[in-house]
Amino acid sequence: MRRGPDASSLRLPGPWTHRAVSANGIRLHVAECDGGGPLVVLLHGFPEFWWAWRHQLPALAERGYRVVAADLRGYGESDKPPRGYDLWTLAGDVAGLIRALGEQRAHVVGHGWGGLIAWTVTALHPRLVLSLSSLAAPHPLAVRAAVVRDPRGQGLATARYAAAFQLPRWPEWSLRRDGGARVARILRDWSGREWDDFAEAAGHYRRAIQVTGVVHSALEYYRWAARSQLRAEGRRFAAAVARIPTVPVLQVHGGLDPCVLERTAAASTRWAGPRHRLHVVADAGHFPHEERPAAVTGVLSDALRDA
Repeated sequence: MRRGPDASSLRLPGPWTHRAVSANGIRLHVAECDGGGPLVVLLHGFPEFWWAWRHQLPALAERGYRVVAADLRGYGESDKPPRGYDLWTLAGDVAGLIRALGEQRAHVVGHGWGGLIAWTVTALHPRLVLSLSSLAAPHPLAVRAAVVRDPRGQGLATARYAAAFQLPRWPEWSLRRDGGARVARILRDWSGREWDDFAEAAGHYRRAIQVTGVVHSALEYYRWAARSQLRAEGRRFAAAVARIPTVPVLQVHGGLDPCVLERTAAASTRWAGPRHRLHVVADAGHFPHEERPAAVTGVLSDALRDA
């Protein structure tokens, strides 16, 4: 197999500091902007890496927060062990990261898979969470219910991309071939009509998916999600994550998101607790923090201030 780019090439320069942090038995790469205040942990989704938060890192630091964007397990410069791509372990990674950063609690913000992890951290490690903000990621149980109860809506939307990810080997090959060209198509297909720095973003994400080990690790997230539904582990996870949060919960959702329907996002109300708010960015798709960074940063800032 052709060796991919070195992961260190993803240490893109900017007003942030790169470093490695040991947490939950692995090493996680983070980019940090320290504004001196409460910790905000930013968790990216598929097919991204820490750079997805390039707009929010300095903007939230300027508002007085200590902001840390992590490469999730299996992505970027973080470790890529052969297992651990289940939400139990991924939530443990984030809990360990907060502690390793020397903080007792943090505001947890996640997009896509990062958002599902953020919901799970809030349920499993509630004492560590000051507030939860989830972008393009309904509560895990809302997604699970919608796939079954809304087969022509959320079920079909999920199957269009996630079903093929269950196949062995072919998805890895398809995402890496032609210099990661399929990643650029995914970004375009899943986003709205406008994304100012799309070409730059697509270039970085195409390179990131080719780093050795990343594509397999990223697909293991989806494979665990499917496998767990057929096992007792899935039932145990559903019971554990059903814990209602007491902290403020913000959901940000793109009105044009083809992967997660707005009605699925709205169904999270059942598990979101009494301090829940859903904000829809009408002209954004699945990546609102990148497509409409100023608007989303403003909404996040308000939520953090009010938490």
